[in-house]
Amino acid sequence: MIIDCHTHIFPDKIRRDRNAICHRDEGFASIYKDSRAKMMGVEELIASMDEAEVERSVVCGFSWGRPDLCSLHNDYLIEAVSRYPHRLIAFISLLPSDPDWSGRALEQGVKAGAKGAGEVAFYHQEMTIQDISMMKPLLLMMEKQGIPVLLHTNERLGHAYPGKGMTPVERFYEIVLAHPQLPIVLAHWGGGLLFYELMSEVAKRMVNVYYDTAASPFLYSKRIYHVASEIVGAEKILFGTDFPLIPPRRYFQELEASGLSVEDRKKILGLNLSRLLKLAGEAA
Repeated sequence: MIIDCHTHIFPDKIRRDRNAICHRDEGFASIYKDSRAKMMGVEELIASMDEAEVERSVVCGFSWGRPDLCSLHNDYLIEAVSRYPHRLIAFISLLPSDPDWSGRALEQGVKAGAKGAGEVAFYHQEMTIQDISMMKPLLLMMEKQGIPVLLHTNERLGHAYPGKGMTPVERFYEIVLAHPQLPIVLAHWGGGLLFYELMSEVAKRMVNVYYDTAASPFLYSKRIYHVASEIVGAEKILFGTDFPLIPPRRYFQELEASGLSVEDRKKILGLNLSRLLKLAGEAA
């Protein structure tokens, strides 16, 4: 089973009113004011999955700064999963700045079948200690219930690109330290945080942390699969494409050329996420 842990789909209204919504949400504008930034709906995702033989995908919304847009997007994700219940898995959007609203949205989402939250991102500003403190009640709620959260991370070195945040990786480590039982998926190879797992004291704290491969061909050479597996183990790597950014086949090619065993490639492509989300008992 191939499972994509990181895709994005958008409601028709948001795609149709892109320019107007850019004026309403600064984080959204930081990526999507560029008309070349793709936004796709659920039909395009399913078509891509069929073409690449991806069996299931986690559908994420966006890290909105407004509750109305967040609700609109979450409703779309839940409706998409209801249409394709054996193909899609919802991770709902939350508002880090409003933990009370987010707690209610999380309860509603889980009741409707969502299995996680995210991608939580700070695109146009740095995530601060104050932001982490504000999110604490929400993260504690998720930690208690074992609900995974997908966090946007990126390296601060290298080339610039839309959505490249300014948050240092140690800030995400602080979340790990404060919530040791919370299942955390760090997008984009954790912005390099995985390399610090070479430090034994860091590795001991990161047992519930996973790293996804989203945007990998734009960020690292294909050697990253072998290097990351040596450091953290293939069991902690999740296949994610950041659809519609890069087609799945490009990831498959790099993974096949990585030198990893067939067993390790199977773990990365789906077994790890299936175990994390407890999908084994679900009908395919």
